[in-house]
Amino acid sequence: MKLRTMNKTDCIFVAGHKGLVGSAIVRKLQDQGYQNILTRDRNRLDLTNSLHVKEFFETHRVDYVFDAAARVGGIHANDAYSAEFIYQNTMIQTNLIHWAYKYFVKKFVFLGSVCIYPKFAETPVKEESILSGELEPTNEAYAIAKIHGIEMLKMYNKQYGFKGVSLMPSNLYGPGDNFHPENGHVIPALMTKFSNAGDVVTCWGDGTPMREFTYVDDLADACLFAVEHYDKAELINVGSGQDVSIFHLAHKIAALTGFTGKIEWDTSRPNGTPKRPLDYSKITAKGWKPKYDLDTGLAKAYEWFQQATDVQSK
Repeated sequence: MKLRTMNKTDCIFVAGHKGLVGSAIVRKLQDQGYQNILTRDRNRLDLTNSLHVKEFFETHRVDYVFDAAARVGGIHANDAYSAEFIYQNTMIQTNLIHWAYKYFVKKFVFLGSVCIYPKFAETPVKEESILSGELEPTNEAYAIAKIHGIEMLKMYNKQYGFKGVSLMPSNLYGPGDNFHPENGHVIPALMTKFSNAGDVVTCWGDGTPMREFTYVDDLADACLFAVEHYDKAELINVGSGQDVSIFHLAHKIAALTGFTGKIEWDTSRPNGTPKRPLDYSKITAKGWKPKYDLDTGLAKAYEWFQQATDVQSK
């Protein structure tokens, strides 16, 4: 059943609009003709500060919130900055959910990650797997924070009738990602490593883990779809249906960047979860499906990376 449709003049707040997910949502909204998209830079609105967030919702009559604001990063960043990850992410989503409810937001879209699921969850991973086992230690802080957000939105729906939906995408990539070679996620980090390499590139782990990657524009499309199809704080997976080993991914990116040197594997570094493709049949049953395959998405992401690098070098 299709629910309330966003009007083109509704006030839509995209939190985290400069990040990978937030920028994709803004692009999608603009492409769809939405005229009242509200964004705020970090220096204008501190989402970890409850008073600042309260004043923001007091000042602006917001109709819809897309919460794409988060402290994110790869295995190294999650491990090195675990306290910052759990504190900042918990505070951001707590303030946004609470004050959005208090100031009569019509619907709240919360963005999480596949890492909320147990390390050894049965695959493909269903939404019902949440809280059914131990988490992957290398991203536990981020996962716990995101689980808190999912459960908070669910409880606000249960007690107050606050409408929303939580989307859990598989591993994301695309324009606007963090391309830092150590702190970034695997795809942007490898693009940077191979682009700046000499004769040898060292990759983490042994290359055996399997990952399902979703191009970020597909997630943005799913966000707008979810607004019109969910409102009871359901947990909904979003995936691509394609998984690939890190070994084969590295060779794909090497070929894309023109790297012809040697790829070595540092097995002293953690592999992370061995495999976790998502079961995203709930959303496809309502008519949504991804548009980008991995090769097309990688090519688009690398094109953006090259353009961004050219701009920075000038």
